[in-house]
Amino acid sequence: MAKVLRSAAYRIALVYALGFALATALLGVAVILFAHAAFMRQLEAQIVEDSGALIAEYRLEGHDGLTFAIGEREAGNSANELLYAVFARDGRRIAGGLHARRPPVGWSNLDFQDVLEGPDVARAWSVDLDNGSRLVVGADRSVVERVDQTLGGIFLVAFAIVLLLSLTGALLLGAYLRRRLAAISGAADRIMAGDINRRVPESGTGDEFDALAHSLNRMLDRITVLLENLRQLSGDIAHDLRTPLARLRSHLEESLEGGEDPDRLRERLASALDQTDKLLALFAAILRISEIEGGRRKASFRTVDLAEIARDMADSYIPAVEEGGRTLTANLAAIATVQGDRELLSQAIVNLLDNAQVHTQPDTAIHLLLENRDGKVRVAVCDNGPGVPGDAHEAIFRRFVRMDRGRTTAGHGLGLNLVAAIVAMHDGQLEIGDNAPGLTIGFILPQTVPA
Repeated sequence: MAKVLRSAAYRIALVYALGFALATALLGVAVILFAHAAFMRQLEAQIVEDSGALIAEYRLEGHDGLTFAIGEREAGNSANELLYAVFARDGRRIAGGLHARRPPVGWSNLDFQDVLEGPDVARAWSVDLDNGSRLVVGADRSVVERVDQTLGGIFLVAFAIVLLLSLTGALLLGAYLRRRLAAISGAADRIMAGDINRRVPESGTGDEFDALAHSLNRMLDRITVLLENLRQLSGDIAHDLRTPLARLRSHLEESLEGGEDPDRLRERLASALDQTDKLLALFAAILRISEIEGGRRKASFRTVDLAEIARDMADSYIPAVEEGGRTLTANLAAIATVQGDRELLSQAIVNLLDNAQVHTQPDTAIHLLLENRDGKVRVAVCDNGPGVPGDAHEAIFRRFVRMDRGRTTAGHGLGLNLVAAIVAMHDGQLEIGDNAPGLTIGFILPQTVPA
């Protein structure tokens, strides 16, 4: 029993069962009281009706006719359980078989002597007649009391059955709740013990527990992805930092060896400073991505024209692209308003253009496209360069991911990851595909109707 009371599932089920039993008890008491009142009203109506008939008889036939009518009722109709008496002014009973004291006028609960059961109580109606006598018509309350006892007995049996069924149902419900919650708790314990691939079981009924399990499993899937990204991030940071840190250490060691001319020393310190700047830029990029993924900049969202941003970026990048032997063209919608952060959206377009410029050979044609489509704004950068294998399309958006040929180029593989974080922050979708030849990469954002 102590185990049951310690369980929240059993306590909830038992409280519900006891509440249901209490409601049933209150309903049963109310039914008995209403039934008692109804029977009493029916009995009183019968008394008043018979009393009126006797008074009418008295007015027609006088005292003798009243006495005869009372005697006829007491002797001739065994189904009639009414009691009758006529009392003189001095309280003497002068007619009828009701053995009691003279009651007051009106309704009263009258003590009388039952010839079979002894002292009893009757519900009586008393009326004074014009000769000074008092007519009393009553009914034994035991009739109503027997009905009350019958109803009470039926209710007690029914209440016992309801209570038993309620407690049984409470125990079954508690066991069900405890089993479903234990499955969730057990899965959580296994996950905390290191089984990160463990998931909360679902019964397949589609109930609230399944909805909870589904949400928890989605959360666990997301945590698994984040942990995998963290492991990858740790390895990639170690890989990308090893070379610049080794170079930095080498330059510092050479600078400490004395005996060299100042120009040579200055050259090595400048190289060390350059390596330090690259490391700082790497960590700044990581922190910026973390800030964007945290969503802290959503408060600065405003309605911005993405077409205007794209035109500015295209105009500013054309000279640099042409200097590298490539061409940049743009096909931009007139107006493409979205809800977002102007600086971050500019950064996303810049990173896409940088990616196309850095990872393609000279004579590559780069095209910036912006269009309105189905209530959304699509931004894409297309090129006819070497492209990316289809199985690597999703991978290039992860941190520090660079194709093998890109290891010889500048950068740390964070540009497209920053684009992915910005697009996710704006509730958009990334887009990547084969341009045959080359690569098409961009994003789609919900369009905002200008005010």
